[in-house]
Amino acid sequence: MEQRPPLPPFTAETARQKVQAAEDAWNSRDPERVSMAYTPDSDWRNRDEFFSGREAIREFLTRKWEKELDYRLMKELWAFTDNKISVRFEYEWHDHDGNWFRTHGNEHWEFEANGLMRRRDMSANDVAIAESDRRYRWERE
Repeated sequence: MEQRPPLPPFTAETARQKVQAAEDAWNSRDPERVSMAYTPDSDWRNRDEFFSGREAIREFLTRKWEKELDYRLMKELWAFTDNKISVRFEYEWHDHDGNWFRTHGNEHWEFEANGLMRRRDMSANDVAIAESDRRYRWERE
């Protein structure tokens, strides 16, 4: 059976580790790497899109990062229970015309006992920013 530690039930420490692992994976902008943190039938809501499964996750992320260039993400633990974690996040990106945006939002995650995420529910808003107002400027790993 696949496992993705840390495993529920979460403590404050293991919930923070799970959030950091997610931040690191998403900042890789690698749809395959990111998709492996989810159950094969994981259910997602991302803004106004609803879909299930790793293949749909990979397709979504591929489209996302073709549009959202130079993506840089910060996630922060907001709350947790036994097998659920909520985070707030911000990320910055620019479009093909060089227009910069900061996206603000929150996510609610639900995990299987093996540490894979079975449900992801995301809400977000985009705000246009000047390039000089960026907060997240590290180089891509």
